[in-house]
Amino acid sequence: MTNTDRITLYYSPQTRATGTRVLLEELGVPYDLHVLNMKAGEQRQPAYLAINPLGKVPTIRHGEAVVTEQVAIFIYLADLFPQAGLTPALDDPRRGPYLRWIAYYGSSFEPAVMDRFMKREPAPAMQSPYSDYDSMIGVLESQLSKGPYLLGEHMTAADILYGVALGWTMMFGIVPQKDVFVRYAESIASRPAFQRITAADVEMAAQHAAACGG
Repeated sequence: MTNTDRITLYYSPQTRATGTRVLLEELGVPYDLHVLNMKAGEQRQPAYLAINPLGKVPTIRHGEAVVTEQVAIFIYLADLFPQAGLTPALDDPRRGPYLRWIAYYGSSFEPAVMDRFMKREPAPAMQSPYSDYDSMIGVLESQLSKGPYLLGEHMTAADILYGVALGWTMMFGIVPQKDVFVRYAESIASRPAFQRITAADVEMAAQHAAACGG
């Protein structure tokens, strides 16, 4: 990879961007961090809004391509570096299920847990993107019970996405600490890449808080 093709990750610690940084570490590719202090509101400044108009992280830049939305970023990066083995090939029978579970994260898991976290009354099941919370959780639990990963014995980028998210959501009591979820999240959290980034995030978050007088 040439310098002009390096991945730039727009990043803030202990956010959804953490999972993307873990993925980059698992892919074993060089990348540059463009760190935003969200406590100081840097994600709402014009320079960043010109890159991601919603002021969210993660965002990545690869050459002339700018990719936002966590699910799109995971698909893009895993496909860009297939040699890491974290994405099924287009002709692999696991490709369809892999895309299904990555899409499920954005279309069902995230909306459901955010409604639960914000204590919002969910839409009726017929209108809800995720049917209802218990059904959404039950479908995920059923799939993971076949384990050890979403697609069986082989870890994919989708597992990094869910493993990081389940760790956070169980910590805050948004997702129940079912045995299968705990085992799964711990398997991702035990990986060296996750541990490196978690430690780096603690240090970076403390620096951001200190810079804001926190």
